[in-house]
Amino acid sequence: MINMQTPNLMEAKKRTKIMPKTFSYVLDDKYKDLGQGKKYFIKTYGCQMNEHDSENIKAILEEMSFVETDKMEDADLILLNTCAIRENAHNKVFGMVGRIKHLKESKPNIIAGLCGCMVQEESITDEILDKYKWLDIVFGTHNISDLPKLLSSSITNKSLSLEVYSIEGDIIENIPAKRDSKYKAWVNIMYGCDKFCTYCIVPYTRGKQRSRKPEDIINEVKKLKHDGYKEVTLLGQNVNAYGKDLDINYEMSDLLKDVAETGIERVRFITSHPWDFTDEMIEVIAEYDNVMPYIHLPLQSGSDRILKLMGRRYTKDSYLNLYNKIKKMVPSAAITTDIIVGFPGETEEDFNETLDVVHKCKYDSAFTFIFSPRIGTPAAKMKDDISLKEKEDRLHRLNEIINEYAKEANDKYLNQEVFVLLEKISEKKENMLAGYTDTMKLVNVKAPFSKLGQIVKVKITSVKTWSMDGEIVE
Repeated sequence: MINMQTPNLMEAKKRTKIMPKTFSYVLDDKYKDLGQGKKYFIKTYGCQMNEHDSENIKAILEEMSFVETDKMEDADLILLNTCAIRENAHNKVFGMVGRIKHLKESKPNIIAGLCGCMVQEESITDEILDKYKWLDIVFGTHNISDLPKLLSSSITNKSLSLEVYSIEGDIIENIPAKRDSKYKAWVNIMYGCDKFCTYCIVPYTRGKQRSRKPEDIINEVKKLKHDGYKEVTLLGQNVNAYGKDLDINYEMSDLLKDVAETGIERVRFITSHPWDFTDEMIEVIAEYDNVMPYIHLPLQSGSDRILKLMGRRYTKDSYLNLYNKIKKMVPSAAITTDIIVGFPGETEEDFNETLDVVHKCKYDSAFTFIFSPRIGTPAAKMKDDISLKEKEDRLHRLNEIINEYAKEANDKYLNQEVFVLLEKISEKKENMLAGYTDTMKLVNVKAPFSKLGQIVKVKITSVKTWSMDGEIVE
């Protein structure tokens, strides 16, 4: 056993005033041919941050001469980039691990590994060391840049290389990215989170909040624009808190303004926390046409009592005031949300408070979930006396209302002309392209493939709950 570094939940919770260090990634020449003649396969679970992490991992591997394959059975290296948010993701990952073990029995030279948020959990690495010692490489969210060293070590020693740190974290600049799209790109603006909502494992798996320097972000966006990208999405666990850890009197509204002024055609950001959403941010969204009028604003619950138990630090009224302020200043804004049902102690009255907010906000869409306890979080220790049947019933009732308002929001687009970034061949419609409006509405468009990567004016000809059809307006 080598490179044995396991996570520790108590260490992961610590927060100090020590400023994170910034390092620049460079691949050591001795690793450049490590993957010569070998193929890799990555499966990604979870959020946009994980997706972008996988883009970084792919680029590192390709600098090491590995070649990507979309067939796991053809791969010499298999990596699962995992998510820790819900129990469902945990089950899916270990189901896939079982498939990999079966494949490894017939191809013993396959290198198999886990990375990402899930392995940052102490209980998960304990499980790996108990049941899955046959894995070759395990690393966390803090040391993606160490992948070449870890791979080399595992190959040389032919044993599990497990290295997962429970630290506040640093910032690694210049990690390359093999982007999934030629037209839109994720741009990390910060890492980690200090909110510690009682149900959330992310502050433990991603470390403390640490913002990248504005100039590094702006330079990345300028390069993407120069390379032909049409859209960037600024990424963080809580983007609204950007800059609060920097001693330069510069915050999210300033960054949003400066990114908009690069002239890139579309700017988005995700994810927001209602607690940090400032008037200045709303003003920038209203002022700049290239800052898209789409805002993801997690509610989680409409009950003040449950919000307090969740540690969310806002109330139902303050959330609604923010929602109304956004709608007043940016009338065209599409607003989506996250909602958890069945949080420990949630009564029918609490649930009805959530429904009341949904009726008032009429969200364009929502990600809805049954509460999933995460080991080590305060909520996991709370008494949960709500039956699964009741939780499922509440989720069903909530989703029926969400779907109704999603369709109502889309109906307003019928026969309207909108601008769509055509980013891919449609998965649902033959001989059509697909893309998104400024408000993140999925549109299948009758268009020649030569229009791929362009922002075009489209007339909406039909509407469904989760997508629309349209044709180009010449």
